[in-house]
Amino acid sequence: MSLTVLRTADAWYAATPSGAARISTAATTTAELLGDRAAITAAAAATDSVPVASLDLVSPVTAPCRVVAQMTNFASHVTDAGMDPATVPLTFFRKASGSISGPFDDVVKPPHVRLLDYEVEIGLVIGREIPVGSEVTAIDEYVAGLVVTNDVSARDVQLPQTQFYEAKSYPTFTPAGPALVLLDAAELKRFADLRLRLSVNGEVRQNAVVGEDMLYRPLQALQALARFQRLDPGDLVLTGTPAGTALSAPPKVVEKIAALLPPALKWKLFFKGQAKNPKYLADGDVVEASVATDDGALDLGTQRTVVRYQR
Repeated sequence: MSLTVLRTADAWYAATPSGAARISTAATTTAELLGDRAAITAAAAATDSVPVASLDLVSPVTAPCRVVAQMTNFASHVTDAGMDPATVPLTFFRKASGSISGPFDDVVKPPHVRLLDYEVEIGLVIGREIPVGSEVTAIDEYVAGLVVTNDVSARDVQLPQTQFYEAKSYPTFTPAGPALVLLDAAELKRFADLRLRLSVNGEVRQNAVVGEDMLYRPLQALQALARFQRLDPGDLVLTGTPAGTALSAPPKVVEKIAALLPPALKWKLFFKGQAKNPKYLADGDVVEASVATDDGALDLGTQRTVVRYQR
């Protein structure tokens, strides 16, 4: 049975039928809390609760931790990027954990960033250490729960550098939460039924079901990571995003012409065209991201963030 964990700046809470009950724990990190499962279970059964709306929620995933993300892991997103899903390998990149922010915190665009994009993703929160060389045969042995995340991206930084670390690691570029939903083995089997949705100012931009679109599932991802990357309790693994981001591939004929240009000129022309794209996030935009099954049996909640341009 799932347990929903919430966090404020000074306490942890478990969701109850009537609200949220404070967890009696000395844990200050996600990793420490996951080691105190009995306290979470006890709080979830408590009758003394407060309204969830009265809590000033922060990310249920604490930093520092490892943040590892899968690249182009939804067929629709791969196609939108001008690639063939059948030829895309299972690959990863890292984000700084300093990018983690709360589910209702502002997303702050640094002054030098021009093209700010969004990517709703399901985050796997690791519950048990995975040393390099581990044989991962079932995700319920290693994944404690799931969380809504938004892999915010500075596209004009990312693309010319041909690497993702800086472009995706600025503070507030990984909103997480509102809840960390701890799942058992039977519930994790419904991972494929989860629907990812993201809207900007009420307009739905991303909307996809895992089972219809995801290329490499969590078990495959953890098996691949175990070959070279240690993971520990509290670490966060992002599992990719569907189509609908602001960035999309230019027509093939444009790509062929651009390939003939010097890199500096190519990127100058590309970003000049992208600057006209109204889908990139603007100052004051409201971004809502949610993950749930259509029947509501599993619901990771909805995060709501406002974009602020740093002057």
